[in-house]
Amino acid sequence: MSPIKRDVTIGDCRLILGDCLEVMPLLGKVDAVVTDPPYGIADKWIGGFGKKSGWGNQHRMKEVRNKWDECPLGEKEINQMLSICNQAVIWGGNYFPLPPSRCWLVWNKPERNFTLAEAELAWTNMDALVRVIDCNRSDPDRKHPTQKPLEVMKFSVKKVKGTILDPFMGSGTTLVACAKLGRKGIGIELDPDYFEIACKRVQEAYDQPDLFVEQPKPQPKQEDLDL
Repeated sequence: MSPIKRDVTIGDCRLILGDCLEVMPLLGKVDAVVTDPPYGIADKWIGGFGKKSGWGNQHRMKEVRNKWDECPLGEKEINQMLSICNQAVIWGGNYFPLPPSRCWLVWNKPERNFTLAEAELAWTNMDALVRVIDCNRSDPDRKHPTQKPLEVMKFSVKKVKGTILDPFMGSGTTLVACAKLGRKGIGIELDPDYFEIACKRVQEAYDQPDLFVEQPKPQPKQEDLDL
């Protein structure tokens, strides 16, 4: 049985329903991976000092929805993901067994003294300087417990070239960023509900394109001539 349960193409984005560890070997090499995988920190926060935090409260209220966070990536999974790409941006990279990096991306949240982290880090394998984006943590379109703001993922996508893979697509923000920036993207998601949300959000992104981004031009079709 194929590990690909559904395969949907919307514009220049391909959305796949399935287990990324089973689907990735079928894709071959991609230019870049940009992703925000599960960190495995929810249970630690609920039982410890973060039990009164927004993350902890949300986890208690949506326990089933957050089951994905109970299985963080290990070294084997990380190596599999890195083996298929040339460039990588992995949010939460400080939680994973990754080598030292010269170029970290930093999401600086202007809010201070609240219960969640005031910044988040993305590991990259690029030989470049550390870069920072200032972006408010609130997102009116939030569909996932750890959904990054669209501007943060657009910032990430701009750091790499070529076709982008997000093996942990979630609600599809990386692919929405691809659609908004006129980039090609592939997303893989295990949860059918989040997959549907991602498809809807990517379609909406194409239906409402950014005015200052050149969109792909349709290829001309050769018409039959009546002789």
